[in-house]
Amino acid sequence: MAGKARTRALVLGGGGVAGIGWETGMLFGLAERGVDVRNADVIVGTSAGSAVAAQITSGTSLGELHDRLVFPKGESTELPAELDIAKMVEEWSGILRSVGPGKELRAAIGRYALAASTVPERTRREVIAARLPSHDWPDRDVRIVTVDAVTGDERVFTSADGAELVDAVAASCAVPGIWPPMTVDGRRYIDGGVRSSTNVDFVADCDVILVVAPVADLGTVDPDVDKVTKKIEKRKHTLVIRPDEASLAAIGFNPLDPATSKPSAQAGRAQAEAEVDAVRGVWEG
Repeated sequence: MAGKARTRALVLGGGGVAGIGWETGMLFGLAERGVDVRNADVIVGTSAGSAVAAQITSGTSLGELHDRLVFPKGESTELPAELDIAKMVEEWSGILRSVGPGKELRAAIGRYALAASTVPERTRREVIAARLPSHDWPDRDVRIVTVDAVTGDERVFTSADGAELVDAVAASCAVPGIWPPMTVDGRRYIDGGVRSSTNVDFVADCDVILVVAPVADLGTVDPDVDKVTKKIEKRKHTLVIRPDEASLAAIGFNPLDPATSKPSAQAGRAQAEAEVDAVRGVWEG
């Protein structure tokens, strides 16, 4: 009697436009070497990972997605983002000191995002729409993680929710203080990375988990989520890929800078050579 088929999850973490580039390059590099992980049963996308999740399930080849970043045609539709690290650290530190971790902290970050001066939602949505080869939800189990800007509750969008794919991805990519919280079904949502950079706990019931994580978690936003995440990452059939030194250099200090897309994609593709055997062992073992 045949054993039960293993369920496999691909988890794509946040990391700005650099993260999109690095994840795309990594997935393309793995596929070039014979391991195409797009056949996952579940794909979870957070922030940058939500855009990548939508892109790789659109029917567009990984090679084409990679080339769009490395050999762009025409003017970029991305908006430059000025990331003042010192200012952001100061503002976020104040929030962290005033509110305890968990849902209340996420709500406080949501209030900060709602009060910030940013481009209009419509302008930001146009950027996200241009990123996605298809605006239709794929016929796959794709889960896009966001956070309610008012309540701090997590919201995982799927094709069953009736929300437009562009809106869900735009919400998941709404970096607090940089981009506007996005409206979906009358509510405002912010970056799913406010909860966790990967939100791997949403696939805790899967047998095999591959996590592609451009950035690490802060570890202070929600210690309960952090605890579960660390437990899942220690499983025998969970593999976490993080940037190597060359990839970190390509990502740089401002992963929101559109100029990081190309070098990050190239670095991710190159790093795949060192990762492919471990991925194959977990994914196909």
